[in-house]
Amino acid sequence: MTADTIFALSSGRPPAAVAVIRVSGPGAHEAGASIAGVLPPARSAAVRELRHPTNRDLLDEALVLRFDGPATATGEDIVEFQCHGGRAVVDGVLAALAAIVGLRGAEPGEFTRRAFENGRIDLTEAEGLADLLEAETESQRKAALALAEGGLSQQIAAWQEELLALSASAEQAIDYDEDDSALDLALPAGCAALEAELIEWLARPRIEPLKDGVRVVVAGPPNAGKSSLVNALVGEERAIVTAIPGTTRDHIEVPLALVGIPLLLTDTAGLRETDDEVEAIGVSRAESLIDAADVLLWLGEPEAAPSHPRTLKVHAKADIGGPAPVGSAAVSSITGHGLSELLGQIGALASALLPAEDAISLNRRQAAHIEEAADALDGAARAPDVVVIAECLRDARGAFDRLTGRAGVEDVFDAVFARFCLGK
Repeated sequence: MTADTIFALSSGRPPAAVAVIRVSGPGAHEAGASIAGVLPPARSAAVRELRHPTNRDLLDEALVLRFDGPATATGEDIVEFQCHGGRAVVDGVLAALAAIVGLRGAEPGEFTRRAFENGRIDLTEAEGLADLLEAETESQRKAALALAEGGLSQQIAAWQEELLALSASAEQAIDYDEDDSALDLALPAGCAALEAELIEWLARPRIEPLKDGVRVVVAGPPNAGKSSLVNALVGEERAIVTAIPGTTRDHIEVPLALVGIPLLLTDTAGLRETDDEVEAIGVSRAESLIDAADVLLWLGEPEAAPSHPRTLKVHAKADIGGPAPVGSAAVSSITGHGLSELLGQIGALASALLPAEDAISLNRRQAAHIEEAADALDGAARAPDVVVIAECLRDARGAFDRLTGRAGVEDVFDAVFARFCLGK
């Protein structure tokens, strides 16, 4: 348990109908009683007058809830005040808590960090909760909720149970030094089977395109209609459009939601040889963005399209440019012809990059540790003797411990918990 007691406003910024102020730590109940008088029984609510602990001025009449650790959100004693959400009321209650010796304001994410440190959640659940707070689409919400509710944690626990059974068999074989050919065959086979399951998970779509948006890059030569197409797809003037070649000298990113699919639409500089230093930098950035694109919209000659696994060739300016080449989508940013069809094609390619709504998806950190475990299991499956197998299995267990935050990931804690708002 942490020695100090913390408090913060856990609801949105005032003014609001109701504000929730949370106190957590060993002194939470004493602090709550000094402001609200006798606290209600555990996990019960009661209306109390809130008074300043020193001058006893009336601050508000509020609903007070008491929770006893360790069976709480943070694993500590908690008191919550559900008071009126006016600025003066909230400021008054926070000032009253600050006047109590031993209490201090919470840092961003500190309540969740205490939940992690006290074993109430693991690191994957904390990451899911952070994603949930940042979710802007329904798909993002569902994916984040699956993590926050422990979906990945349960799967990891099942993997760890299998891994411990394999480790126990390996250690037993070492201790007794038995010539057991059945065991010699079963251990590598078990390691290979678990490795195959991890590899299957690593092959699934990742969470980043769902969180950050599928990057759709619009590219082609100057004056191909790239900026006009971006403006038409977005429905507003976001990129400057002129008849002068090389108008776009840097990329422009525009977030866009397409039937619940988050996209990051990127306009780029026209690709050409140029002596203009600034434009040359823009062209270089455009080439890098093409390489990093999830979906590429190519507005140049079809045969000049860069090699990319998800390319949509677009015949822009279809209202004045004649018939579209075979395999190119005819689009006019002026008349709107073909825009709906193009959006449908973008959505189909983008959706294939996103995890299914009922699936648990991995982020980069989680995938990296699962890959470590898979590599260790591969080493165990190929090991020449049981001693090496046991060592490889220990490495796999260490990777799972880093995945859940039980060991060796102190450097990522601040990055994860800093994503939380104050009071969470």
